[in-house]
This record gives sequence, C-alpha cells and structure tokens, in this order.
Amino acid sequence: MSDPEPSRIKKDQMKVTEQELSEEEEQHRDFKTLRRKAKKPQQTCKDSSHLNDHMKEKPLIKSRSLVEHCKRRQRTHNEVKEHVCRDCGKCFTRADTLQQHKSIHTGEKPHKCSYCDKSFTQAGTMRIHERVHTREKPYHCTQCGKSFTYRTNLNIHLLVHSGENPFTCDQCGKDFKTSLHLKNHMRIHTNERPYACSFCGKGFARLDHCKRHQETHTGKKDHVCHECGKSFIRADNLKQHQRIHTGEKPYKCSYCDKSFNQSGQLKVHKQVHTGEKPYYCPPCEKSFRFVRSLDIHMKKCPKLSRATFSC
Repeated sequence: MSDPEPSRIKKDQMKVTEQELSEEEEQHRDFKTLRRKAKKPQQTCKDSSHLNDHMKEKPLIKSRSLVEHCKRRQRTHNEVKEHVCRDCGKCFTRADTLQQHKSIHTGEKPHKCSYCDKSFTQAGTMRIHERVHTREKPYHCTQCGKSFTYRTNLNIHLLVHSGENPFTCDQCGKDFKTSLHLKNHMRIHTNERPYACSFCGKGFARLDHCKRHQETHTGKKDHVCHECGKSFIRADNLKQHQRIHTGEKPYKCSYCDKSFNQSGQLKVHKQVHTGEKPYYCPPCEKSFRFVRSLDIHMKKCPKLSRATFSC
C-alpha cells in the first residue's frame, strides 16, 4: 500500500511537535538498550548452517542477492572492517555504511521530508519519519492485532504479552515497560505538570492528556453515534459510548468477576484489591487512591501552604 500524497494529508495531522518526536525517540532508545542487554555473543557462521539460519530471517529470491547477503554477513561476523573513515578513523565492513557515516562530519542531510522542513542523512530514516505525518502503521502484533508506526514500538508492545517490565520506580516499586512510562509515573509523586493547555492554562503530567483536554475547547464534535445521535470530540470517546448500546465490557478484573467497559474504570477498581494509592502529596507525605482526592487535599494542605509562603 503506497503512502498518501502530501496534499491529501490533513493539516492537523501534519502538526507534529518536537516533544512528540522526542518521546518516540526515547522509546526507541529504551528498546535498543534492552536489546543490547539481551544480545548474545556472535558466532562465525559455517557455510551450510549460515545459509539455513539467514534464509529463516529473510527469504532472498535472486541467487545473486543471496550470495551477496551471505558475503556481507560473513564479513560482519568475521569483523573484517576494511573501509576506514579518514576524519575519525572509524572502520566499517561495507563501503555504503562508511558513506552514510561521513555525513556526520559533513553535516549533509540530502533527504528531505515531504510534509515538514526536517532533513535526514539517510533515506530510510526519512521514510520512517514520514509515518508520523501519514499515520501509516505497518507493524502488526500477531497476538492481538494491534498496529504500530515503528518496529521498536511493536517490540516494546510485545513486552505486554511477555509481562516484562524492566524500569522500576524507586518511590513505590512499580514496574514499567519504558523509561518514558516511568518518567510520566514519577510526576504522580512530584506533582509535576509540565504540559499547559494553551486555552485555559490547566497543567497536565502527560502530553497526550493535555492534547485531549485542548480538544474540549474547540467544540467540534465530528464523531456521531448512529444509535442515539450523540456526538463526541474524539473517536475513542464514541467507541467507549457505543458499549452502552452493545453492553460490551471487555476489561475484566483479574482479582474478581467484575468487568468494565473502560480500561480506566478497571484500573481504578483494581486499587480496591491492591490497596494502591499512587497519588502522593510531597509536603505531608499523604497518599490518595484518586487524583481528584489529591487535588482537593492540595488546596487545603497546611504543610503545602507553609512551604509556599515561607521565606
């Protein structure tokens, strides 16, 4: 399936902030770190096993491509790095990899995004970036069918099925799949809200929550329920609403038999079983189960008042 033409992309789809891109990059770095930790020492391939192993990874139809592929992999495993950068002395196994590396020194970025002003040293990096604008999601989870823009996001998602959570909060011991998720969680303890609504100034701990809130100011309700005619600002709100008509409750509690039509309701309900109180007031060290309870407390916390007005 080919990418849509730039002229067909809606303007609101092209408004991609630096913060959004940096969050994607941070998740990408997380997975690269995890992959390096899990990486096994490389072994030199033998002729017969080498061919069989790499044919499993990627089928190569043309015999010339297959031979070239095998030669490249052999050079990688044997660490023959005959292509040397004259600027920094770094060595590479392939001439094209050296050529890409040289752009670090020259600053050349010949590959320009069709939708924004960003430029890239490699065509592949540019194509990956353009998915931010086109909303293309070519990577699919075989276990649940969910789709992703980047392969690294899919790999991080697969941790949901494996149950692995390598990032731990040092305040409450809760585990997370990425450092970004941990970073967002830490704001519960610090009460930091770095994202402010451009319409009313209300602060949020997460960028996506701020963007959702800002949509309430525009007043546009393009998503209409065909059952009752009710309109919604966002498609996911309509989807949640439609469960009222269908009676669907896909979110099941792992502690009891209760089911819910929203994941947020399930999350709050589980705190009854776990006793978790994730919302924390730093000055008086009190914890709360609900964020609204923390907000009410913060307005009348005596220790917070003294800390605010003390010299």
